[in-house]
Amino acid sequence: MMHWMTAAELASGYRKRAFSPVEVTQHLLARIEALDSTCHAFIEVDHEGALAAARQAEHEISAGRALGPLHGVPIGIKDIIDIAGQKTTCHSNIMLEHRANEDAQVIRKLRAAGVIFMGKLALHEFAIGGPAFDLPFPPARNPWNLAHHPGGSSSGSGAALAAGLVPLALGTDTGGSIRNPAACCGIVGLKATYELVSRRGVFTLSSTMDHVGPMARTVEDAGLLLNAMAEPQGDQVSPDYAADLQRGVKGLRIGYVRHFHETDEVAHPEVAAALDEAAKVLSSLGAIVTDVKLPSLNDFLVSQKFLMMSEGWAVHEKWLRERPQDYSQMSRRKLLTGAFVTGGEYVQSMQRRGILIDAVDRLFNDYDVLLVANSMDPACRIDDEAEVVRTYTRQARMPFNLTGHPALALMTGFSSGGLPLSMQLVGKSFNEKMVLRVGAAYEQATQWHTKRPAL
Repeated sequence: MMHWMTAAELASGYRKRAFSPVEVTQHLLARIEALDSTCHAFIEVDHEGALAAARQAEHEISAGRALGPLHGVPIGIKDIIDIAGQKTTCHSNIMLEHRANEDAQVIRKLRAAGVIFMGKLALHEFAIGGPAFDLPFPPARNPWNLAHHPGGSSSGSGAALAAGLVPLALGTDTGGSIRNPAACCGIVGLKATYELVSRRGVFTLSSTMDHVGPMARTVEDAGLLLNAMAEPQGDQVSPDYAADLQRGVKGLRIGYVRHFHETDEVAHPEVAAALDEAAKVLSSLGAIVTDVKLPSLNDFLVSQKFLMMSEGWAVHEKWLRERPQDYSQMSRRKLLTGAFVTGGEYVQSMQRRGILIDAVDRLFNDYDVLLVANSMDPACRIDDEAEVVRTYTRQARMPFNLTGHPALALMTGFSSGGLPLSMQLVGKSFNEKMVLRVGAAYEQATQWHTKRPAL
């Protein structure tokens, strides 16, 4: 079925003239029309723009002027990222009529790669709120069970991929907002190294910890999308992030940060069992998996929270003073806490951040990749606010927003309730190739990425 094809499969089909970008785009637009009223992944669908871009891509590919492996491949964009001439609402009343004057830098790069922008995707308000019901757009739903949370804040990105509405999506990640939807929706999400992908033209939450990253249904597609998004680092030629996906893991050293989910924040038994099974799979493929220690999750959490809340307050202070009623209750409650962070607490957290970065860096003297928990629980019901709040902080994602290391989330199985489970693979800064290599080896040895929700 065309809607479950990967970006790589679409590109291959275009080369073989098996189908065209126009056919694919029309098919996905029809699927969005049929299904999005239930999963609410999109805030706005750009029918005319998508079809015009598809016709242009079809003409260029037919004329032998293909721009690369993503030319003619559809993508959804989290509505916190500017596309010239389109609204960037941040899923909020505050920005409801805001229209972008120019493309974000990452959108410029994707235009150059020839992708087809399908429209803007839902999110948690300003990338910090939650699945709120007091906003102008409904919250996105989890395609595996529409009564459940799809994760956030890139909720629409995760839902659109899991529902087969798009093969690729962009997300942002300040405290886990790419990797949480990846966990809840059973997809692949990569928080790349801090500043590997430009944040220019992306609405700020925390300049210290904001990241932009690729979301997809396979590791290969995440690598291909990162190729199109990543900025050059100094004078170095940008690597091909999808180049090493067949090299396997034999002889690689993997550090298993078991204490995050066994003692620091005790995970649901099914989550813990899936992580242990993932470690066994990697070991069976020839990797050397060893338990390792980092500072406690709480050490990371305290610094991350002080920095994110303080910087979030700095962005939103004026609106919170003048238009507090226009925020959702969830966003307002979270953002107001930043007003109480002192300058001393901010400085101390920044100093502590340096110590924690060093602690993670030291592990990479001996290990190629770290295996880490993602969410500590399967997705909860979306209408259970108390459970959403409780489970949202039960995770091991935010350490790597604080430190900036690349972190890949991918599926490790299902809960007894039929909801996806997930892990993280964390790498040395700017070594996304290694993280993707290990993720691809695991993916190829298992079948989780082939499972689809029965919408």
